[in-house]
Amino acid sequence: MNNNQTIEKLKQMRLGAMAQLHLQHIKDNRIENITADEYLALLIDHQWEDRQNRKIERLLKQAGFKQQANLADVNYTQNRNLDKNMFTRLGTLDFITRKENIILTGASGVGKSYLAQALGHQGCMMEYKTIYTNTARLFKKLKLSKVDGTYLKELGKLLKADLLILDDFGLQSFDNHARETLMDIIDDRYNKASTIISSQIPVSAWYDIIGEGTIADAILDRIVNSSHRIDLKGESLRKGALKNE
Repeated sequence: MNNNQTIEKLKQMRLGAMAQLHLQHIKDNRIENITADEYLALLIDHQWEDRQNRKIERLLKQAGFKQQANLADVNYTQNRNLDKNMFTRLGTLDFITRKENIILTGASGVGKSYLAQALGHQGCMMEYKTIYTNTARLFKKLKLSKVDGTYLKELGKLLKADLLILDDFGLQSFDNHARETLMDIIDDRYNKASTIISSQIPVSAWYDIIGEGTIADAILDRIVNSSHRIDLKGESLRKGALKNE
């Protein structure tokens, strides 16, 4: 079998990265300087890394983040009640392994969404399936899914996510549909997967916002008791950015 046939068969087996590296080694005449075992390991490692990178790229795309956020770029210099040691520990993502939740609260612009998405980005890098969504937009989508009969299917997609990020929670009032939908989401994910909730509304006001005491009690019992809570303070980081321009 000649090299061209080998490369073509590698491509047909969807081992494109391996085929490309093999072709490059042939062109550069580097095969003679390595043992067969070493060369095979080199090709396999290259293919493996390529697949891992493609998987991470796919997870990042599917997550639906609205901005690029990275744990390495988190600002700890601003006085906003963000404990570096605590957040660094959260960045290890042990909370996902333990099926725990995170609640981020604070005024507009203090960085809640960025922190949530930075954790989500790290989740994708560690190959956790992550979904980021605006809460009100998600409720609208699920309301429409009830009409076309795909509600349970959409809920199933949320349950399959290792990490679900609900941003801007509580900015719009809850009607019966929103309450029931939130209950379905939280109940399905309780002790099975992690959820990050970001909100301008303090947790103490969530009961009244959700409404319907029995449902509110059930939802908060499942969310709050299993959550790490970060209450951000200080001025808007957006204002600070404008001042520096």
